[in-house]
Amino acid sequence: MATMESAVHTDSTKRAQGGSFLIEDRGPEGVFTPEDLSEEQQQIAKTATDFARNEVLPASRDIEAKNFAVTVGLLRKAGELGLMGVDVPEIYGGMGMDKVTSAVIADGVSKQASFSTTFSAHVGIGTLPIVWYGTEAQKQKYLPKLATGEWIGAYALSESTSGSDALNCRTCAVLSADGSQYVLNGEKMWITNSGFADLFVVFAKTGEKLSAFLIERNTPGFSIGAEEHKLGIRGSSTCPLILADCRIPAASLLGEAGKGHHIAFNVLNIGRFKLGAACVGGARQVLQDAILYAKERKAFGKSIAEFGLIQEKLAECAAGVYTGESIV
Repeated sequence: MATMESAVHTDSTKRAQGGSFLIEDRGPEGVFTPEDLSEEQQQIAKTATDFARNEVLPASRDIEAKNFAVTVGLLRKAGELGLMGVDVPEIYGGMGMDKVTSAVIADGVSKQASFSTTFSAHVGIGTLPIVWYGTEAQKQKYLPKLATGEWIGAYALSESTSGSDALNCRTCAVLSADGSQYVLNGEKMWITNSGFADLFVVFAKTGEKLSAFLIERNTPGFSIGAEEHKLGIRGSSTCPLILADCRIPAASLLGEAGKGHHIAFNVLNIGRFKLGAACVGGARQVLQDAILYAKERKAFGKSIAEFGLIQEKLAECAAGVYTGESIV
């Protein structure tokens, strides 16, 4: 699989570092464009885009109505196409591809905002913690199911008093005297995919430090609250989680005890990068919709696309999409 670096840089070309383009001269050969993606990456991009246009967009009404059976069905179709397992190693049933390809898929899938949110939460913050930090037993148990969409993942970090200040969480986990299990108590808020997810990465304090745990949906003492009715991305599931003497095996600890902040922040960093790619995909779709509407909408005897002011607005949108794509 070609990476971005191998696709656009040779031994004789100095690779641009960070924001160095601001203070150094750059030639055309050092500028990355979508055409520089490998043939395989371009084929995957087409697969993701075709899936979103042919399967997701026609189901938009059901998705926005919170018909989660439709949403889960679409996730499983994405799994059949290999889109859900892009970051999962092949040994566990995934595609084991690089993060450029992963971002390309995020861009292509993002034609419907609610589904994009659901998909991204599963593929990224719902699955990557296990890929990066799971034990061999945890990987073998969960990753094949997550890669196909048989199981859906969710990530539970935020609380009512600790959103951006994630380390200020109140949910606690206490190890039993014999070391065989953890008992968790607390509440998580605004958890994407929680209405239908099968596996949750839950963060809790063990003493004064943050730890991460894998909790399956039907675990005693673990329950899902009511759906939030949001202003936007209404078709994505967002619920609180309640942990009341929730007992899980000690083997459900993800990574090391007290090192949960490493898991939380490293996974979120990739999620934020891919969110940028997803926003570009959504913006590109919005521009297409706007052009179509401008051609169909009539005013003063002609389509509004013929008016200079509307043309200017569309041109500014196109420039904005190009800028976002270039940054990604």
